[in-house]
Amino acid sequence: MNDKKEQPIRDRIAKAIAGETMPKVDADMVRDLAKLLEETGLTELEIEQGGVRVRVARGTMVTAAAPVMAPAAASAPKEMQPEPARRAGTVVTSPMVGTVYLSPQPGTPAFVKVGDAVTDGTLCIIEAMKTMNPVPSPAAGRIAEIYVRDGQPVEFGEPLMLIE
Repeated sequence: MNDKKEQPIRDRIAKAIAGETMPKVDADMVRDLAKLLEETGLTELEIEQGGVRVRVARGTMVTAAAPVMAPAAASAPKEMQPEPARRAGTVVTSPMVGTVYLSPQPGTPAFVKVGDAVTDGTLCIIEAMKTMNPVPSPAAGRIAEIYVRDGQPVEFGEPLMLIE
């Protein structure tokens, strides 16, 4: 018979809290989730199966924890790939979490495009909580690269453009 069913729930919880028993984590499932995270471009993915919750996030640790326990059940560092080399210049980063818009209104030309010279003024707009926030140029130069698409969600500190 199954030993877990015979054991009272409070005894199983006490053993789990004391660290005497840990839920099993399928390493192949964690690898598949990490691959899915890369393929979809998501920054975080979390699932729960059989009392084990697995959360995979980009640039952080992959952790798994049973919902009843406070400490993480198991953790392993996510494989980090070297970031491609970027050209020298000023990287314009997002000052907040929101949705980036490269033009003032749909159907109108973008504020800037690759190759445009900028001194000051608005490079793009970030919508956060129904408020449109202009992103000013932090330096004078030429737009070398634009890392985002119009209407793309962005996170705080995410690179938006490169000014040379």
